[in-house]
This record gives sequence, C-alpha cells and structure tokens, in this order.
Amino acid sequence: MLASLFSVGMLTDAVAQKKKTVAQASKKYVKYVKGQAQGKTKIAQKNASDPATVTRDKSDTTIVDVQEDPMRTAFEEFSQKARNEYEDFRQKANREYAEFMKLAWKSFGSKPAVPQPKEEEIPPVVIKEEEIQKPKEDKPLPVINFVVAPLPEPQPLPIAPIREQPAPTPTVQQSEFSIYGTPMKVRFYDGQRFSLKDVSRNTISETWKKMSLDSYNNTIRDCLEIRVTRNLSDWAYLNMLSKFAESCFGKTNEATLLMAYLYCQSGYQMRLATADGKLRMLYAAKQHIYDKAYYDIDDVRYYLFDGNERALNICDIKFPGEKAMSLYITKPQKFDEDMSEERELLSLRYTTMQLKVQVNKNLVDFYDGYPVTSIDNNFMTRWSAYANTPLDKTVTEKLYPALKKILKDRTEEGAAERILNWVQTAFIYGYDSQIWGCDRAFFAEETLFYPYCDCEDRSILFSRLIRDLLGLDVVLVYYPGHLATAVHFNMDVKGDYIMHDGKKFVVCDPTYVGAPAGMTMPGMDNAKATVILLSKN
Repeated sequence: MLASLFSVGMLTDAVAQKKKTVAQASKKYVKYVKGQAQGKTKIAQKNASDPATVTRDKSDTTIVDVQEDPMRTAFEEFSQKARNEYEDFRQKANREYAEFMKLAWKSFGSKPAVPQPKEEEIPPVVIKEEEIQKPKEDKPLPVINFVVAPLPEPQPLPIAPIREQPAPTPTVQQSEFSIYGTPMKVRFYDGQRFSLKDVSRNTISETWKKMSLDSYNNTIRDCLEIRVTRNLSDWAYLNMLSKFAESCFGKTNEATLLMAYLYCQSGYQMRLATADGKLRMLYAAKQHIYDKAYYDIDDVRYYLFDGNERALNICDIKFPGEKAMSLYITKPQKFDEDMSEERELLSLRYTTMQLKVQVNKNLVDFYDGYPVTSIDNNFMTRWSAYANTPLDKTVTEKLYPALKKILKDRTEEGAAERILNWVQTAFIYGYDSQIWGCDRAFFAEETLFYPYCDCEDRSILFSRLIRDLLGLDVVLVYYPGHLATAVHFNMDVKGDYIMHDGKKFVVCDPTYVGAPAGMTMPGMDNAKATVILLSKN
C-alpha cells in the first residue's frame, strides 16, 4: 500500500507531463497574442528565473492591454486550472505524507563515524640553483591511476510551483536573523505559529497538515529567493533554514519541525526522528562526511543536523521528488563583506609579483565549519571539491586585475611559472597536525587568509589561478603524503609530464620551492601517484 500510493516515479512523471502540456500551450498562446498586438498592446512576461519565483513554470505569463477574445479566455481558464492542479498535487502529497507519518516509524542505531585517513607529512623541498640551470628534457611519468569526480547536479526544487499568497492583514511580518555575518529577512506571520504538545507521531502528522496549507507559501518562496540571490550552496541553505527557524521559535522542537518542513518543501531529502522527547532532523548527503556518525536507511546515509543521539526513532517515509544535498559549491557564496586586513605576498624570484590580497572573513567563517567529505569514500576526491570551488569576487575583483597586468604579453609557460613561484615562495609552509591537530585542506580563499599552508592548500590555489587567469586545464597529482599539480599547455613545455586522454600535462609543484614547470619534487614515487581530474573552469 505504501509503495503503490507514494511512488516517487509516478508522481514525478505526472508533474513532468503537466509541465509539458502547460509549456506547449503557453508557447502557442504567447505567439498568438504577439501576432494580435502589432504595437497596439503591451505584453509583460515574468521571467521564469526570477529569484522570487524560482519554482514558477513557464506558463506563468501576464498579458496586459489585450482585447478579450475566445482564445485568450480559454487559455486563461486552462492556465488557472493547471496552476490549481499543481497546487492540489503538492497539497495532496503533503496530506498523504502526513498520514503515513502516523505509521512509518522505526528504531535505528547510528553507524560509527569514519575518521579522516591520516596523511604522511612530507616537508617541502627547496631546489638547488644548479638544478634550475640544467636543461629540461621530456620525461613521461608512469601514472596509471585516475580519479574523476562526477559533475554537480542542479539544486533540488519543490515538486510543484509555490505561488505567492496575499499577506494577512493588517501588516506583513518578517523574522530577522543573521548567518555568516549576513542579515536576512523572511516573511513569517503570527498565524503561522504553532505549538507541539509532544513529539508523538499523531501530533507531528496533524501539525504537518496545517503547515502544508497555503499560509506557508510566502515563507518558502522567501527562503528559496535567498538561496538564489545569495548563491547559497546546499550546506549554506540548510544552515540558513536552521537560523531562520531558531529566530521564530528558539532552540525548540517547533524550530526543528519548521526547518524540516521548509527543507522538505524545497526539494531536499530529510527524515524526522525523535529521542527522549526531542525532535530531530536528519539530512541525506550525496557525499560521505568524515568524523560524523550516520544512519544507514535503505542504503542512503543520513546525518543528524543537531544533537548527538546514537539511537533514534525515525520516520522512514519518502517525499515525492526528494533529493540528497550536495556538498559541492558551484557558485561564489554571496555573504556580506567583512574584509580582512590587507596582506602583501611577494614572489622571491619575480619581484613584479608583489600582490596585495584581502578576504571576506564571513566566507572564511563559512568554510571553517564546512564538512570534510569524499565521493564513494575515496578520500582523494575531496581535493577536487575544494579546487573546483570558484574564488569569491571580493578576491578576484582586486587580485585578478593586478595579476593580469603583470602577466600581460607573457607566454603561457612564462605566466604559469610566475604564478607558480609566487605560490611557492610567498606563503609560509605549516603542518596541519601542528596547527589544526588534524589534516585540513583549504579552500583557495583560506590559503590567502591564514598565515600558514601546506602542499594541498598551495596546489588547490595554484590550480584555481591557472584555470581562471590562463584558461588552461589542470589536474591534481597525489603522491602518498603529497599533492602537486600538472598543467596542459597549448605550447611545447619540456619536463616531467603525464598523458591523459591524449593531452600532455606538465608537472608543476607548488611545494618544490623555486622549481620551474616540468620538475617533480625529489622522493616522489610516480608509480604510486594518482591523477585527480578537475573541472575546466
């Protein structure tokens, strides 16, 4: 009964078919109206990517000053019916979901946290001057292991468009809160408040039914608008919802249910749970998270957002179209700016590479709490997630123009070697075990912010700069205990290289201090090396 009534595939197919029908009718009708207008009427179409209506389908088109005609009337009736069907579909899904809440609870014990693998710490090497003077010769490296991380997918969306609703009188009420130094506002009316007398399945079910009425539409839309306008990653969005819910209810069971409802309605995969009178929320993640206990439910890993319970009573029921969060960061997070003090970083070999950098401390705060993850429990994949994260505009708007001016008219090799020497010599090397007490990779901005960094941090920053400034493909090269890079030049550059997919990638090691492109740091075993492929931009 449960599987047949709540088949995600059936419900998803139904939504897709409705969208297709509405979109086709919209296209025909808009074309017709434009033909009728011929300069006499005005047609105002709302953009489907408008952040305030991120879930709106393409049929939501407003036509003004168009004379009444049968086709228009018929279309508007059809369009209104389709919108009602969307809304009815979402409400029906929530009603059925709430009903199953009364039944589908099971006891689960958590799986122990998987610790981060411990890395051997290999010290940096300073190249001898006589080694630099030797002519370089092409030398292929026998690397046979390659790691390819899957491409990120679009963020989850609600199963149906969520329409703006008239605000209750007399005033619009907003809840104000702040996350990562960024003030935010979301509409939340007095009539939306609720109280949980307990966390029994019946109480949660009946409250979910009340929340799924249209009164919460504007709240969901505001949250999704913030996600779009601020480029929030899934992790940032989840934490934003938590802060918002806390601003409405404090640290209570009501806040947990509000966060879970908004997260679910936004398209994300979550499970509600209870333990000792407390309501908890678990979130599903596409990547494995290290150092955090998890619950294995139907071969999906769920992580407890807050709390440390090792046994929970979990509502194991799927919501249509739900998707696990991704810990990729595909766009720069737009937090308000709180800039660090200016830091001057100088290349020892190329004195023109004297650059001043500042970093948004709010972004550093966000990165500080970011989970350490991997794909398929392959620890090496975590570096691709860091390296593929775009640099924040607060850095690029100041650093990149200065770098482009310095690198202008240089060959690819000459420009790359200037960037390489800057990363090799402008930063102080530090061991993670001594500074952080564990292995910790940096996002590129963190390397520019913190006074110390190691091989993986330098390689992540260097790979980002080469791709952004020179437009060249870069891979990471992992030796046991050490991370370097290799660059695919469009010109012939001599030295140690790796072949992949018909392309020659020349080794560039940001920790082999003073070494030019094409030189592998002494002591590296290429037979045990693994190449980690990165995105092209």
